[in-house]
Amino acid sequence: MTTFGIEEEFVFLDRETLRPADVAGDAFAHLAADPRWRPLAHREFLAAQVEHASAVFTSMAEAQAALVGFRREVAAEADRLDVVAASVGCPPDALPFPTITDTPRYQRIVDDMEGVIADHQIQGLHVHVGIADRDQGVRALNVVRNWLPLMSALTGNSPVWRGHDTGYESWRNVGQRRWTTTGCPPEFRDGADYDRRLERLVGVGGMKDRAIIMWNARLSVHVPTIEVRVADAQLEAWSAVLLAAVCRALVESVLDASLGAADAVMPSDEVAPGPELLNAALLHAAHSGLDSLVLDPVLGELRPAPEVLDRTRELLAPALEASGDARLVATGFQRLLEEGTGGARQRGAFSSGGMPALRELYEATFAAED
Repeated sequence: MTTFGIEEEFVFLDRETLRPADVAGDAFAHLAADPRWRPLAHREFLAAQVEHASAVFTSMAEAQAALVGFRREVAAEADRLDVVAASVGCPPDALPFPTITDTPRYQRIVDDMEGVIADHQIQGLHVHVGIADRDQGVRALNVVRNWLPLMSALTGNSPVWRGHDTGYESWRNVGQRRWTTTGCPPEFRDGADYDRRLERLVGVGGMKDRAIIMWNARLSVHVPTIEVRVADAQLEAWSAVLLAAVCRALVESVLDASLGAADAVMPSDEVAPGPELLNAALLHAAHSGLDSLVLDPVLGELRPAPEVLDRTRELLAPALEASGDARLVATGFQRLLEEGTGGARQRGAFSSGGMPALRELYEATFAAED
């Protein structure tokens, strides 16, 4: 069974303003003092953030349990510090300029990117799927890139920014378009081509190292995985696990010949979306989520969201059935269509009750078991 891992970035917020609260150093010290969490808890770019870089999983059930367990610890830290722990793509209100975690590397990024950092108060969900080597990773990446707009539509969770409804499900994905590398990666010939072209980017436009590559999918710098980075941090653990199931099934469909699904998940040459369509579809997905048409990753055209999700289940069925994740994905897709994405739910809460309603939503969902 293909292994996978999940990275979740969380932000601590002031209870009244819901602006970032720079207490992550204190929270991290407590988390790292516990042997259970020491290898998994990490400081992040902002002084208001902590990250959970999970263990390596083989089943979605163990991932769900682990994610909820860590979230409970973060929620306990938030209670101790009298702040709110939130798993959202952007805080609903923001600092004029964020406090950056004091490390030389992070300070170099600020020096290079300057004003871009003012709006870089974001949290993401990153899914890692294991690969045998970088050539395999490029084969998967060349297919995954076509699926990124759909994955964005599934996971928008940042509609409110600086106290206003932006009209977008994922304002985080809009803000990231300012970075030097952004959006869907280009196609690559093989692993050597990938490495060669990344090396040419280093030192250009603030790209100090490969870890600052901001494409929505890439080969990991540190571990043998393909890393899908398009998603906002999710209100609840179950939707993070849902995306992990989709990502793993897609990568397995491409790389596992025994499934016989590689051709099914790839668009034909005649309809394959070029970079211009993928770029437009990413913004479309960030704006509308599942409330409108979404780009079908195989047909290469906009279709109704329920239709595309049904086709996704069919296309990924061999991999999902082999892993035992078919029911999880079917249930998760139906729940998103009925309840809405995190972005839709945040927008509803903000419209009905403003910041207090958002705070209640964050506290009710952060460590929910399902």
